[in-house]
Parts: sequence; C-alpha cells; structure tokens
Amino acid sequence: MKFYIEPMEQRHIDRIYDIEMRSFSVPWGYDMLVSELDNPYSMGIVVYIADEIAGYATMRHIINEGHIGNIAVAPEHRGRGVGNALIEKLLQIAKDMNMIGITLEVGINNAAAQRLYTKNGFVFEGIRKNYYAGTGEDAIIMWKYLT
Repeated sequence: MKFYIEPMEQRHIDRIYDIEMRSFSVPWGYDMLVSELDNPYSMGIVVYIADEIAGYATMRHIINEGHIGNIAVAPEHRGRGVGNALIEKLLQIAKDMNMIGITLEVGINNAAAQRLYTKNGFVFEGIRKNYYAGTGEDAIIMWKYLT
C-alpha cells in the first residue's frame, strides 16, 4: 500500500481530532492537538491513503531524544501498515536530528500497539503506575535507542 506522509498543519486538526476521538477512551482534546502545532519542540505528521488522512503521530524533541506523544490510526485503516509507516517516519526524523533514541508510554492493556512498537525495535524499560488519567491504567515505558 502506498502512503504519503507530510508535516501536521492546522488544516489537518479536524480530521486528526476525529481519529483521536475514535481511537482512545480518554482522547486528547481539540485544544491539546492545536497546542502541539504551537510548541517549538513538538512535531507532528499525518499519513494519507489516497486523499484521506488515515493516521497521525506527534513527537517532542527533548534535548537529544524524542518522546512520542500519540500515534493514532483511523479504525477503518487499521491493519494496513499505517502505524508502521508513522513509526518509520518518526525514526527517520529522529536519526536526521541526531537524537539518541525515542521513548514512549503505551497502555499496559494495549497489546496491538505494544506489538507494533516491539516490531520496530522498541524495548520494555519500566512501568508508570496509574499513568492514564480517567482510567488509572498503568503504562509501559518503551525505548528505541539509535546510537
């Protein structure tokens, strides 16, 4: 499947918000998504299938590492490699910016996301207890080192 990836812009926010609302039990708010555009340390990307945004990802550049904030794929596009394409692009951005690695938190019950990250070389580094507000779910801390 052919994907087209571009930087996240204001014109994408409505579709990103729709994907966010359908992807998470405690989604980011509209204003939080907009604030990622205004943060000089944050970068976002969107992936298209044909002329439709199929998913998005955000990552912050903190000193010499990346921190993935969110990756979400529209339910109708899951299982088509969209999440993998987003991660591959974030890894390329991190390498281009000479980051030492990328970290993220993933819900302890989100087996599909854990498989995706593991497939892309992320490894378990710890647990954050009661990490997710609203659900109290623990998060697994994962890292992918690039050096």
